Amino acid sequence: MRHSDEIETPRGPARIDTDLPAGPAATLLALGHGAGGGVDAPDLLAVRDAVVHAGLAVVRVTQPYRVAGRRAPAPAGQLDEAWTAVLTALRQRHPGVSRWVVGGRSSGARVACRTAGAVGAAGIVALAFPLHPPGRPERSRAAELATGLPTLVVNGDRDPFGAPDPAPGVDVVLRPGERHDLRRDPAGTADEVLRWLRVRGWAE
Repeated sequence: MRHSDEIETPRGPARIDTDLPAGPAATLLALGHGAGGGVDAPDLLAVRDAVVHAGLAVVRVTQPYRVAGRRAPAPAGQLDEAWTAVLTALRQRHPGVSRWVVGGRSSGARVACRTAGAVGAAGIVALAFPLHPPGRPERSRAAELATGLPTLVVNGDRDPFGAPDPAPGVDVVLRPGERHDLRRDPAGTADEVLRWLRVRGWAE
């Protein structure tokens, strides 16, 4: 079952695209988009299709600045505030869900990491995590991955934003030939996410 609506946040309405499996879902995966993109990015859609088929509920969250028609992203604090408000509302909507996994691509992955503890997430799925601005490896964002929660990072091996190294609790998969958009083989990226979820017993 699929439906779309909006949730009010302190930063304006966020759009919510919800996909539910055929049976009851114990796990819900919430996904955010990249800074200038949307929730219809090929990797996000491929992950949605794969994990809904495996029994998870999936919610794709469009940040208020994108709902308002702006392409330039809001400041990090505003993104985090809106995302946290959405996750709070989703918990009320889905009382049967016992496990919450958060994630997204690029900027959305960063938001998920920064807020994972506050929203009570069990794990994180980070697609195209932007380790540093292009050409600026000294400006590493690796600390955002140090959440203490099980985390999967799926990046392209040709991503100009770089890719983090594996760390305790952080699994890193490098997709050959992929750049930041992960567009060459979205289904392969989704397979990696599904494999990771299954190892933890979070997917059928």
